[in-house]
Amino acid sequence: MAEPFKNLINAGTVARAGQHLQRVWPGFDRPRFEQSAGHGLEALEFKARAMQLADALEATLPPDFDAAANLLEASLAPPIPLDAQGEPSALSAAQSEAGLSGWVVWSMGDFVARRGMADVPRALRCLHALTQRFSAEFAIRPFIQRHPDTTLTTISTWVNDPSAHVRRLVSEGSRPRLPWGLRLQALVADPAPTLPLLRALQDDPSAYVRRSVANHLNDIAKDHPELVADWVHQHLRAASPARTALLRHASRSLIKQGHAPTLSAWGLGQGLRGTVLLGLSTTRAAVGGEIALAVSLASSSPEPQDLLVDYVVHHVRANGSTSPKVFKGWKLTLGPGEQRTLGKRHSLRPVTTRVLYPGQHRIELQVNGQTLAQADFELLN
Repeated sequence: MAEPFKNLINAGTVARAGQHLQRVWPGFDRPRFEQSAGHGLEALEFKARAMQLADALEATLPPDFDAAANLLEASLAPPIPLDAQGEPSALSAAQSEAGLSGWVVWSMGDFVARRGMADVPRALRCLHALTQRFSAEFAIRPFIQRHPDTTLTTISTWVNDPSAHVRRLVSEGSRPRLPWGLRLQALVADPAPTLPLLRALQDDPSAYVRRSVANHLNDIAKDHPELVADWVHQHLRAASPARTALLRHASRSLIKQGHAPTLSAWGLGQGLRGTVLLGLSTTRAAVGGEIALAVSLASSSPEPQDLLVDYVVHHVRANGSTSPKVFKGWKLTLGPGEQRTLGKRHSLRPVTTRVLYPGQHRIELQVNGQTLAQADFELLN
């Protein structure tokens, strides 16, 4: 059985933090820190563990924020190395005898967010150091919320920073809807302040940074789909393979939704010229099993057709209503007059984010965002 995720912050994490903080400050009250940070740790879930460690830092570091920030920075390990593609090396599990890195730095960032609001420039310098040992994407968000001008002006200078960790923080820390993070409602309503940052970073040499830019744009697409469709249309022209991959990842939600302007930007705006049939391997299937889809396409066009074929499963909810979920299918070019058969097996196993309930389910087939065929099956316990 896999180790519980929460155990990434454990008694060893607390002990290492105490060791390195005492190393840089002999007067550090290590016993008090470790007792406070480790109290009842086994009973706590992951985020609660991180916050308890931050509480212990707040109770034992100097009350002067600059002095405390100096100690945190001195306790750090060297920056986490990156590979040839600019990807971090084992970021979440990073540990070093030379100093602190990895998950403990999340707690250190939270301390900076709590205590650094009265000195934003100093706090941001500390986050600049922390993010090179573990992302400060959560810690920087309260600064964007409460001091947007100072923070955004500062991070705009980081788009050319030598560290890919820092450049990624510019994009990831300012995402409007970062999972687990404080939602930045002002940027949800108007993402304009971050667009110059994304424009500067979308051709970054690090895949680590570019993936963050794609996810940031995908966040924006949830509230401003036309903006992202226009972005794709504008920046896809003469795009490198790396930028093309970024833009495709950025527009993934809009493509799944069949958003017409986005599909058009990708050359997928035309409906199928021809016919399509959808068949299922069975009309009754059990939870935990699978069902096979067979798709038959027939072109009536004298020209090739670029097609994006996805399918939507309308899952039954506990109250009997249904909820649609789009699944990726196929991206293909159908030749003039060509007939083609496609197949896919769809799992009916429950996952952590979705419970499967028995009842009548519907599968709809979408071609370039248009629903062209459907079939029903009954899901049994």
